[in-house]
Amino acid sequence: MFHAFFSLNLLRYITVRTALAGATALLLTMVFGPVFIRGLRRFQIGQHVRTDGPAAHLSKQGTPTMGGLLIIVSTLVPTLLWGDLTNAYVLLTMGTMIVFGGIGFLDDYIKIRKKQSLGLIARRKLLFQILLAGAFALLVMALSANGDFDLHLFFPFLKHWAPYLGWIYVPWIAFIVVSSSNAVNLADGLDGLAIGLTLISAAALTALTYIVGHAGFSKFLWIARVPLAAELTVFGGALVGACLGFLWFNSHPAQLYMGDVGALSLGATLAVIAILIKQEFLMVAVGGVFILEALSVLLQVSYFKATKGKRIFKMAPLHHHFELLGWPEEKVVVRFWILGIIFAFFALATLKLR
Repeated sequence: MFHAFFSLNLLRYITVRTALAGATALLLTMVFGPVFIRGLRRFQIGQHVRTDGPAAHLSKQGTPTMGGLLIIVSTLVPTLLWGDLTNAYVLLTMGTMIVFGGIGFLDDYIKIRKKQSLGLIARRKLLFQILLAGAFALLVMALSANGDFDLHLFFPFLKHWAPYLGWIYVPWIAFIVVSSSNAVNLADGLDGLAIGLTLISAAALTALTYIVGHAGFSKFLWIARVPLAAELTVFGGALVGACLGFLWFNSHPAQLYMGDVGALSLGATLAVIAILIKQEFLMVAVGGVFILEALSVLLQVSYFKATKGKRIFKMAPLHHHFELLGWPEEKVVVRFWILGIIFAFFALATLKLR
């Protein structure tokens, strides 16, 4: 009787449930990963490599893809087991992961069916992303009407200035979600790169989620407290565990790729967590490498058009530039991970600088 009571009482603590969610997600990924890979190979669901990319990537043709499904399931199941499903923030984040995963699934399905590296038309994909991000923004506005979300915009380093955005928050949210989703997608070009960076970002956001949901920590660090966000820590723990498990199979040489179903859903999910915990600007620091990858593409395309054919980088996104400079793939990945860790530490360090 005592042991049963102790166990139930222990599960009231968010830190315990977060650890259990992470461990469950890791276990699910590790156990079902090999089964999932065999199934993809059996149905010939493989990666189609760009012909205009680095020549070394041609050997990756046919590697099983759509591994994002494994990440999504391994994140959602532990959240269902250990999370509070009456919490609106948890439901919104889970829903975002599913619907953006749906866009990615459609994109991957078209690539596999047509046996090419191009899926959905870019404009159509962007339209779907904007519509879904807009729907999420409207749900956030509904939460604000009930007093469950603050429409003030908070800035790092600034304690007392927080402008009220009102309905301007809708396009602001949509911009962040769509940008983050595409940034992670652009970074998904080398074995282990995107999932490793996502793991780092997810771990930092999980720490931030716990802090903003904790009355004592948020007061001490002069951060806007978001009580409902505390339960998101459990989801964050599950996401970290799922990313860690997936990295086992995605590390060089990769046995499995996440595909757009993984990249689009993970990018949108990270953005949603940052929005709900009122740390949108810290998302720029937490996901600094993702931002650099996206900026490299934007600069390359703009400069190419403006100069009628000249390039800033040998190839964009940025990781391909370093590959073509002669860096081995593993070195590019590890060094980008190091940058990701530096960015994450910087984001967490700003909390004390307030």
